[in-house]
Amino acid sequence: MTKRKALGKGLSALIPEADGLEDGEEEFFKCPVEAIEANPYQPRQDISESDLEGMVNSVREKGIITPLLVSRTETGYQLIAGERRWRAAQKAGLERVPVVVREVAPYESLELALIENIHRKDLNAVEEALAYKRLLEEAEITQDSLAKRLGKDRSSIANLLRLLNLPLSIQKDLIDGRLSMGHARVLVGIGDPEEQKGLRDAVIKKGLSVRQTETLAKKRRGPRNLKNKQSELDYYVQSLADKLKLSLGTKVEIKKKGREGRIVVYFYSDEELERLLDLFG
Repeated sequence: MTKRKALGKGLSALIPEADGLEDGEEEFFKCPVEAIEANPYQPRQDISESDLEGMVNSVREKGIITPLLVSRTETGYQLIAGERRWRAAQKAGLERVPVVVREVAPYESLELALIENIHRKDLNAVEEALAYKRLLEEAEITQDSLAKRLGKDRSSIANLLRLLNLPLSIQKDLIDGRLSMGHARVLVGIGDPEEQKGLRDAVIKKGLSVRQTETLAKKRRGPRNLKNKQSELDYYVQSLADKLKLSLGTKVEIKKKGREGRIVVYFYSDEELERLLDLFG
């Protein structure tokens, strides 16, 4: 079987571009679709049929442009990254698909699938949190180490992991879009499951905004001493900062005092500064 070259290292090796398949270091070949099995570590739990159908039509017309990432097994190959492309190829009736083979440990398979999904923004908040939790446990690493490996803020990972402390019914609301991340942050801060459910019911019944939810949560918790008030997280402002982090791809802080404040955007190289200036331009 004739093999060709795929792209080099890092994220570009994980998600190579079709135009560069001849130029890199890793090899790819056309693998029978039926020889590939699903990734048991796939963090994405739900793929909508409507999204998949659009990809099926594209695959029928153009084939699979970006190779799948797989590892060898005793009976064939196991998918690491490219779940939607693999499913679309099956539905489209393709017999073979381009794959890049990489030998990985189980936790590395989860890590690579997670990187691809984060890069493509395919995961909802709960799926991402569950993947972080599993990776922390299986790789036996700290949140700081995980943040560095994924190029994420440690605080972002910690905040997502806190979502798993919410009752499963509220996690489902978040997955289904009945609650936003801002609402979830307020609910996580309450702590008591029954109070969380009561506030959740009020949010959905009255259609409360995040700010209204935060105000209601403070009223229900009653007065606190000055020290607690000073240390209390402003969930609404934090949710805005997180949205900016996702949009800009770098650490962002919002520092607010009364009605005034400032937004701090971090950069770590001249190239990143130029990228941010282009975005603001």
